[in-house]
Amino acid sequence: MQLLIDAGNTRIKWAVPAAESALAGQPPVWLHSGSVSHAELASLAQAWQHIPVSKVLISNVAGATIKAELTAILHKLQPAALVSWFASQEQVAGIHNAYRNPAQLGCDRLASMVGAHYLFPQQDVVVATCGTATTVDAVTAQGQFQGGMILPGLKLMAESLARNTAQLPQVAESIHLAGIFADNTDQAIVSGCISAQVGAIRRAVSVLEEQQKQAVTCVISGGAAPYLMAHLGLRHQHVDNLVLTGLFVVAQSSPD
Repeated sequence: MQLLIDAGNTRIKWAVPAAESALAGQPPVWLHSGSVSHAELASLAQAWQHIPVSKVLISNVAGATIKAELTAILHKLQPAALVSWFASQEQVAGIHNAYRNPAQLGCDRLASMVGAHYLFPQQDVVVATCGTATTVDAVTAQGQFQGGMILPGLKLMAESLARNTAQLPQVAESIHLAGIFADNTDQAIVSGCISAQVGAIRRAVSVLEEQQKQAVTCVISGGAAPYLMAHLGLRHQHVDNLVLTGLFVVAQSSPD
């Protein structure tokens, strides 16, 4: 069995696909899956102990300590398993990474683009991943990564404003929006943060549509996505675990 792991900035998500391959446009079916915070990482040993894993593919943007801890758990549970660490490269699974330095692109961003290109074949896509940071990336129907944006995530944006302005309350835990023009400070912070996030996504879609001369599919994922979708004002596709889907595509496209 394959074990796919998305070690992000705040959580570690994992899944075991029911099959090792699928047709483009069809999301993988997960036989097992889960998600833990960094503080709960040790619990993964129990979650994985009865899964006969032969191959592991990991996207890690959480740093060296998380990498070392995952390595130790996997070595103890499945010492014979082939463990691979996904790294950004110029060509992978149908995506051409046109970053000036291809290796500098976050591997989670690349995996998300691979997943979106696989789920929405022959479509130009804007991939918005809304987590600790919000990344907005443009990919053509031919798999050409055009470039992207990085901005503070929704919660980080609200926390930063509240923390650095003594008279502004902390509102990051209750982000919602009734109307764009707020009549109180709490809602003004919320409105500004949501509008900034939505504005970046909408601008990316608009520019890519101008470049490609056709409609673009907006794919949105990440923990903060539900807070933004009602305010996007454009058609979009919400996809959970987009990084894991991308890793699934990379795994099935890579030679053993």
